[in-house]
Amino acid sequence: MKRVAVIPGDGIGPEVIAEAVRTIERAREIHGLEISLEHFDWGAEKYLATGVSMPEGALEMLSAEYDAILSGAFGDPRIPDNKHAADILLGMRFGLDLYINLRPIKLIDARLCPLKEREPEEIDFIVFRENTEGLYVFMGGNFKKGTTEEVAIQEEVNTRRGVERIITAAFDYARHHGRRRVTMSDKSNVLTYGHGLWQRTFKSVAATYPDIEANHLYIDVLTMWMVLDPGRFDVIVTGNMFGDIITDLGAGLQGGLGMAASGNIHPGRVSLFEPVHGSAPNFAGKNVSNPIAAILTGAMMLDYLGFKDAATNIEQAVEGSVRAGETTRDIGGTLSTTEASETIIRRLRD
Repeated sequence: MKRVAVIPGDGIGPEVIAEAVRTIERAREIHGLEISLEHFDWGAEKYLATGVSMPEGALEMLSAEYDAILSGAFGDPRIPDNKHAADILLGMRFGLDLYINLRPIKLIDARLCPLKEREPEEIDFIVFRENTEGLYVFMGGNFKKGTTEEVAIQEEVNTRRGVERIITAAFDYARHHGRRRVTMSDKSNVLTYGHGLWQRTFKSVAATYPDIEANHLYIDVLTMWMVLDPGRFDVIVTGNMFGDIITDLGAGLQGGLGMAASGNIHPGRVSLFEPVHGSAPNFAGKNVSNPIAAILTGAMMLDYLGFKDAATNIEQAVEGSVRAGETTRDIGGTLSTTEASETIIRRLRD
């Protein structure tokens, strides 16, 4: 039995995660999945009521007792610094050492792509973003803060271990999923120390995968080619900040953040799956948000847990609903959140 911790989050999180859970529960019935879903109320409401983001020992509990975490977005205007969001989301990413941020970029229907004359087969790649190092380690500080002489330092951290394992994960994925090319992106022509480490490590790892084509693009060039010729990409691997940027660009190519699934993964350990569209508090409670990102994130989680047939079934149901135009307004439909989810659930088949 696989155990999943469900943390709905803030804003629209509870609405879209509820639809992901309904879809998973229907897939469980159809495929006889041995999976249990257990809910936790961590989020803004809990924090405002108790001052506690996560209970003591939460990470140890998740690591020891669960196989995966399905989470909504965090963020609430009543908590200006969003401390609870950082405590929960970043706490899980860093505390559970979820070093792979996995973002599939797959166009389902040509009409959703803002690029002219692009077909689904031209936009189908995956991004491996390093998730625990880089510029997002909160190292640095301010000197003479608030004065005209203020100095701000933000440090980037790259380790050989961290860089090597994310690059290796990208090549492993390519080999096991029939992808022919891995593209590494950095800015080593300017950021010579840390990104020089990326260059050397990439060449070293690539040499052990002679069956996979390895190439490199500076990040500014890569973003240009994502727009001009996205079909050239199979697997992209890059650092934390650059990965954060290009995955949102990739989401734009597939129809927006409402279509973007995401996983924060440490292979063989409890891993976190979350749609990355944010909590969107202005839309909370209105039943208008696109549930597809959450539903596809649930499918990604099922695949990670070994339930590949169920994951494929959900993905195909989503594709059918999108192509039929049975969607929310953000991607051209007329349905509510719950109605859009229902069309996907109806398409699940034995």
